[in-house]
Amino acid sequence: MAPAFLPHRREQVVRGAGNLALPPGIEGVEMRKDYYNPMRNLAIIVPFLAATLFSDGPAAQQPQTTMKAASVEAHEGVTISARPWTDAATYKAKFQKKSPLAAGIVAIDTIVRNDSDESMKVDLEQIRLNVTVSEDNRQALRSLTPDDVADVMTDTGRRDPTAKHRVPFPIPSTGQRVGRDKHWMEIQKAAAEAAVSSSIVAPHHSVQGLLYFDLQGQFDLLGTAHLYIPDVRALETNHPLLYFEIDLGR
Repeated sequence: MAPAFLPHRREQVVRGAGNLALPPGIEGVEMRKDYYNPMRNLAIIVPFLAATLFSDGPAAQQPQTTMKAASVEAHEGVTISARPWTDAATYKAKFQKKSPLAAGIVAIDTIVRNDSDESMKVDLEQIRLNVTVSEDNRQALRSLTPDDVADVMTDTGRRDPTAKHRVPFPIPSTGQRVGRDKHWMEIQKAAAEAAVSSSIVAPHHSVQGLLYFDLQGQFDLLGTAHLYIPDVRALETNHPLLYFEIDLGR
């Protein structure tokens, strides 16, 4: 059965005249024409365990059910690993009471390692999760902020499939809202503490954290999803690196 169309909190990419047309909500990010080009010889994509690649010592032993292999892409001295958390047990260390997974949100454990001699800057706001809902329906999803995560996890009315007048994706963060109680603040704090901590990666250092995307429970879309990171550049020289496009289905 084909996956259902995602009607809200989404940015759709629609085919037209042989090209993908971008929705007005995606500024500064283009779905590249060579998006599915397998001949990218400047990048090395190696599926491996993130714990093995990025740890300073031997990887810690973890249950096999929670150690899904990460997808990795490396070029120009920068290596990025991405591993979707699709097991509810994986979230328990970061979210004590309620998992984002139960609200339809997937967290992607992302590690950026900089082996170069220059500091690197990653534009986190430009990162997209590109998913294929159907053959003629591709969507580029913005990542959720910690505020957005708390909003989705506490606002059950927005999850009702019969609800009307929904807010299109992404949910904007525009200050205090009704219903932001102690429970909301606990979730927001947990999401913020687990998120990618910095957009700057010092030479020969790594930055790790979670990126959140609202899949509305359609986690099967991860089988063909790509994490698209278009803007990584050397901080001092402002030299842009080739984009990163990590196949999460590997």
